[in-house]
Amino acid sequence: MGTGFSGEVAEYYAKYRRGYPSGLFDALQAEFGWTKDDAVLDLGCGTGQLGVPAAARVGAVIGLDPEPDMLRFAGEAAAAAGAGNTVWVLGSDADLPEIGAQIGTGRLATVLVGQALHWMRHEVLFPRLLPLLRPGGGVAVVAGGAPLWLQDSDWSHALRDCLEAYFGTRPGPTGGGSPHDRARYARALEAAGYRDVGEIALRHTDELTVDQLIGGLFSTFSAESLPPEPQRTELAQRIRWSLPSGKPLIQDVEVTAVLAHAPSGPR
Repeated sequence: MGTGFSGEVAEYYAKYRRGYPSGLFDALQAEFGWTKDDAVLDLGCGTGQLGVPAAARVGAVIGLDPEPDMLRFAGEAAAAAGAGNTVWVLGSDADLPEIGAQIGTGRLATVLVGQALHWMRHEVLFPRLLPLLRPGGGVAVVAGGAPLWLQDSDWSHALRDCLEAYFGTRPGPTGGGSPHDRARYARALEAAGYRDVGEIALRHTDELTVDQLIGGLFSTFSAESLPPEPQRTELAQRIRWSLPSGKPLIQDVEVTAVLAHAPSGPR
């Protein structure tokens, strides 16, 4: 069932994968009218970067992911945040018919999908979600910005060159968050019958430590492609040597969300 993001990769994901700014959750709450009576489904929830913060604004969050290790870390993050209104379920988008039957028709305020939609058949997924949404509810497809090696900074260029030299191929985009992908998802949502399909974007800057940079990079590998030790230590050292000396690792992050409402429209 899993996607390969288990074991040490899940640990890197939980420890180093950046979260989302509070402004995103402000926008989602305003868009879908979240209240403490609402339930939200975090589909492909990973270690809870979307689901745990959302839990502070709604009555319940259901996190669904095919990797047990991801769910374990999500549960730990929820416990640390005092989010006792969360439940973490092993499964994937293929299990939605069964899970949807348990949730019930018209119960969800929002279905959140983060950096996982590219693993799913979104043309099949979007119509399946419609019956689960309450009036005024909808879908939010969230992307966390460009990968670490595709940002417009000296350190990102150095990281990209280092990875190309190490692996023999130039790293490209990942995660399904490019403008092309977002436009494709928007068209599919409209074709599935959603209304008021649009997009929001929030920008913020963040400073990384070298350890956060390297850990964030390793979180993008699958368990099968993550370099084993001692090669991983060697790659980490190469990255350290390649980075501009004495300069802070500042990243300009653009978080985007494709938003779509169920046909009943906003309440």
